[in-house]
Amino acid sequence: MSIFQRIFKFAQAESHAVLDKIEDPIKLTEQGIRDLKNDLQAAMSSLADVKSMAINTRKQAEAAKSRAAEYEKKAMLLLQKAQFEDMNMAEAERLATMALEEKGRQDEEFTRLNAEAEQHEKMSAQLQSNVNKIKSTITKYENELRTLKARAKTAQATRKVNEQIAKVDTSGTVAMLERMKEKVAADESLAAAYADLAADNNSLENEIDAALGSTAKTDAQDKLAALKAKMGM
Repeated sequence: MSIFQRIFKFAQAESHAVLDKIEDPIKLTEQGIRDLKNDLQAAMSSLADVKSMAINTRKQAEAAKSRAAEYEKKAMLLLQKAQFEDMNMAEAERLATMALEEKGRQDEEFTRLNAEAEQHEKMSAQLQSNVNKIKSTITKYENELRTLKARAKTAQATRKVNEQIAKVDTSGTVAMLERMKEKVAADESLAAAYADLAADNNSLENEIDAALGSTAKTDAQDKLAALKAKMGM
């Protein structure tokens, strides 16, 4: 196994391991965010209802308190009016008594509505806390989701690069280089062989010329001897 194949196998295994760990968490996180947003919508609706009830109950309680104070004020005015003889004291006391009775009922109504308003306000505060927690959790999950998606994207890009590296090896590029080296070596050997042949041819030519040169010298010597003999030398 070549170095490229070993690198590819290792990186491929790492990429698959990362993807296996990432793909499911992404889907789970997306589903979790959707569920939480549904919970948030329901919680917001409940919070609005409870806040509305708390506000209305508080207004009703304050109105009852105001009416109680008003009836007490009216009872006092009736008594003052009788005191200054503007009306019959007995009638003033009768009406003042009825006003005070109504004041008592309004006080009781205020007590009941005030307790109810406090309960609604307490529920509203608890729901507001839950809504804040859900919002915080959604933000946390959305941040984790962005991180997971970025990791998944990086892992996929790494896998593609490693696949390309593997394809370069399997396409035989290295084998082609080896064959080119062999061909170049063969061409160099052939060139050397032709050079040797040329050297041999030159050597033969020299030998022939040398041999021919020796014969010519012998012939010249023979002719010189014949000439000397003719001349009686």
